[in-house]
Amino acid sequence: MAQQNQKLLVVDGVSKRYGGVHALNHVQFDLNYGEVHALVGENGAGKSTLIKVLGGIVPRDAGTITFEGREVVFSSPAEALDAGIAIIHQELSMMPSLTVMENLFMSQMHSRYGILNWNTMAQRAREAMALVDLHVSPSALVRDLSISQRQMIEIARALSANARLIIMDEPNSSLSDAETERLFQLIRSLVERGISIIYVSHKIDEVLTISNRITVFRDGSYVGTVDAADATEDTVINMMVGRALDRSALKGTDTVGETLLDVRQLTGKGFADVSFNVRKGEVLAFSGLVGAGRSEVLRTVFGCERVQAGEILFDGKAVHFRSPADAIRHGMAMVQEDRKVLSLFMEMQISHNIAMAELPLINRMGIINERREQRRVADFVEKLDIRLSNIFAPVSSLSGGNQQKTVLARWLTTAPKLLILDEPTHGVDVGAKAEIYELIRTLARQGVAIILISSELPEVLALAHRIVVMCEGRVTGILPHQSATEEMLMAYATGVQNDFRKTAAS
Repeated sequence: MAQQNQKLLVVDGVSKRYGGVHALNHVQFDLNYGEVHALVGENGAGKSTLIKVLGGIVPRDAGTITFEGREVVFSSPAEALDAGIAIIHQELSMMPSLTVMENLFMSQMHSRYGILNWNTMAQRAREAMALVDLHVSPSALVRDLSISQRQMIEIARALSANARLIIMDEPNSSLSDAETERLFQLIRSLVERGISIIYVSHKIDEVLTISNRITVFRDGSYVGTVDAADATEDTVINMMVGRALDRSALKGTDTVGETLLDVRQLTGKGFADVSFNVRKGEVLAFSGLVGAGRSEVLRTVFGCERVQAGEILFDGKAVHFRSPADAIRHGMAMVQEDRKVLSLFMEMQISHNIAMAELPLINRMGIINERREQRRVADFVEKLDIRLSNIFAPVSSLSGGNQQKTVLARWLTTAPKLLILDEPTHGVDVGAKAEIYELIRTLARQGVAIILISSELPEVLALAHRIVVMCEGRVTGILPHQSATEEMLMAYATGVQNDFRKTAAS
């Protein structure tokens, strides 16, 4: 194995321009043999563009890339993989309807006279999965596997192609704590074999845990590189955003109004006998593990799913929403977790995405008042600081954080009384996250009731007045933020709150 402090990869002065936008502006980056080097920055900082250049997905405009001592130019991902560079994308590039072995050897099918040798493929699949300590059937359909298992298969595919550099783009964005720890163990074992890792993530605490060095990009430019052992969350964040962020608890407004939504013994798909209320100007958080039923409850309240039993009162009146349109007419809005699938039309222009919820107000006899639409859109682009080239560009051109702001802008145009936010900061950087926190705080001060679904316990504790904790489809506790702790929330989320109470009492 080569010595760790020798350079496997050197990026020198690489630039990439899209029209008038400098996605990369003479950036530098280097990677040692057997090193985990984290690449961080806000959305739009240039991380994804550099990954695409390294992986042969897009060509660079200037600069050089040296890999294993020789300058390289890749015209396709296949060329990059042949050279030893593999990318594990955030949105895994697998075909769910095919089997594990078909996904593993998509471009390397073993055949003789045009007839596939399934036994050879199955054996090779088992050998590849053994490299990542994964034990599933080679003939299992990928759609039946967990996100963690799919990710391990992607890594196994890279290893079977003899990759010496693996680039992991937000690899733990959808993983549980236990799955993340397993991923970290795998990364450490890969490094022991001499494989180098570029690790891209928004989670600074995990970057500090797993990496040897950290390089920061901002606005398409190189900011600096620090040793992880010498860095802190605050120093990395300051490098990322170019300013110090106030990361203290967000207290919101101390004064809340009368009850706006009252849910009584609600039962629906995936949950039963759920009761809670939320008041005007209050941030009510829903906490719990994946599968606890949090999103299902609020989707049912919003009219996306059928109510099986129970009662919903909104603004003092019993309601039964047959569709989200009913809920919207009453003054509700909901930002769904999967913005790309459930909220955004990715190839539609930004202005139409924002204006969509208030189309009844800006059209007359089916004709849209474009001037009014553009004025309204420009107003919310400014209020939410949505960073874009122009409002007519497709929403797919925006970074993750700005896409999320676009969804928020759409619903704020309707001036909702109640705003439901399902994982609103998922996949956004620390700068955009702070801005979304401040927006939630401001809306609550203005009297808007907020229901926040979040898997991030610090976020829940920072933002909520009260916290509803769910476990396996039922409410296990409703806690005031003053007395809640991460340990307490986890105890209620795992159904061991009685044991926790006894321990706390003693």
